[in-house]
Amino acid sequence: MPEPKPLSQAARIRAALLQQIEGGLLQPGGRLPSERALAELFATTRITLKEALAVLEAEGRVYREERRGWFVAFPRLEYAPLYGNHFQRMADAQQRTAETRLLSVETVLASPELCRALEVPPLSSLWKICRQRSLDGRVALYVEHFLRPERFPDIQGQDLSQSLTGLYRRRYGIEYAAAAFDILPAAAQGRVAHALMLAEGGPILLVRRVNRDAAGATLDCDYEYWRHDAVRLRVDSPAAEAAN
Repeated sequence: MPEPKPLSQAARIRAALLQQIEGGLLQPGGRLPSERALAELFATTRITLKEALAVLEAEGRVYREERRGWFVAFPRLEYAPLYGNHFQRMADAQQRTAETRLLSVETVLASPELCRALEVPPLSSLWKICRQRSLDGRVALYVEHFLRPERFPDIQGQDLSQSLTGLYRRRYGIEYAAAAFDILPAAAQGRVAHALMLAEGGPILLVRRVNRDAAGATLDCDYEYWRHDAVRLRVDSPAAEAAN
């Protein structure tokens, strides 16, 4: 039987850092030493060190913020799209601290994609609300909400740092009844990279959600840009009908 192939230096560094994390010596949210200091600690090159950190990042054990360095990751937020949970409710249920920062609110011309998604005619105007959302003090999500203005008059005058789901219910008497999701990997660019504190091209998870009311009319379309290491999607299939 052939001898097992020895671990590469990058794999050994990954294992050593993971042991420190799982042993509780490196705490969630804590900043790691600089890449230079870590390379000296492990007597390696920064290229090899970055290879090890990239694997841990892909596994969701560490994360990087542009111009700030590397940090130990918190547990991923569990996101169950089929059950209509909104961000604040999910965070509360999982004993996480959630914060929302309003970045901008404006009217925009609907793109062809939004015209199709929201079933509005060409040259329609929409409300666009941009928000940055954090978990336990760490930016996890950037969202662009596109709303049909006739359903949400004077929305710009409301407190848009709160749950929009709750605001819709209290002020407009609107409840979500159904939603359609598109979920795909993507790369952070421009405003998304800036809001998520990522380098250009950093990996993210894009969730596009189109919400409808009880009558089946479209209400809004959300583009959720998640840091890929901050979220875990969970989908439970509905119970199968009993065979006749």
